[in-house]
Amino acid sequence: VDDFAPRLSFFFNCGMDFFEEVAKFRAARRIWARVMKEKFRAKDPRSTLLRFHTQTSGASLTWQQPLNNIVRTAIEAFAAVLGGTQSLHTNSYDEAWALPSEEAATIALRTQQIIAEETGVADVIDPLGGSYYVESLTDEMERRAYEYFDKIESLGGVLPAIKSGFFQKEIADTAYKYQKQIERCEKVIVGVNKYAVKEQPPINTLKVDVAAQERQIRRLKELRMRRDSSRVKTVLENLRRTLEDEKANCIGPILDAVREYATLGEIVDVGRHVFGDWREPGIL
Repeated sequence: VDDFAPRLSFFFNCGMDFFEEVAKFRAARRIWARVMKEKFRAKDPRSTLLRFHTQTSGASLTWQQPLNNIVRTAIEAFAAVLGGTQSLHTNSYDEAWALPSEEAATIALRTQQIIAEETGVADVIDPLGGSYYVESLTDEMERRAYEYFDKIESLGGVLPAIKSGFFQKEIADTAYKYQKQIERCEKVIVGVNKYAVKEQPPINTLKVDVAAQERQIRRLKELRMRRDSSRVKTVLENLRRTLEDEKANCIGPILDAVREYATLGEIVDVGRHVFGDWREPGIL
């Protein structure tokens, strides 16, 4: 395990419940270290380090009063930093409307820079460690995470749980519960179910020029004319044979296809031909 574990990294979301999010990241580090030591018997200290990237929550962004999203993103980013994230993505305030405008993307970047350069929170490791509330919340988060792990194991592991629709149902049930809380005003969303206004001032959103699509189509056609079509056919066929062999490593053949300028769609189509299209099970 020490041959590859030091190279692993993770991707987390960060929501609006400030202390819960900090506790989540702290609990995740504990869990990872314990599992690597006790279950996988890792000896290299680097194997026990949880390296993770965090993105602020897209689900918390609202199209109503979109400038409020600047504050939401700042709070979520701050929680991620206090929780120990190694890298960070801050959403733009207009993403509930469209792809980010240049202005919105700049504000998102400045949010990170202000946290990093002006607040001093990056100067200390685990700055909320020792707080009774944060420590107790971290303990609870860790305990309940292990309960989830045990439940997944009882279903046969992650793959059987996916095939049975367990994760999909958990997500759907949580989303439904969350929405009902908003509709009943049990959970306040500023500008949506409290402090709302009837008229929304317009914001400038990004307008993608149709010429960009046309330009990309033209580049793709030119690429297909320049590349060696016979070589592309050969590497894609090799990829197909590799995918059909359950014990074969497909990474090398995929890279070979990329080097010959096979497109992403062509590479994915080979996998679709071998494995078919995944259809999630229906859930109620």
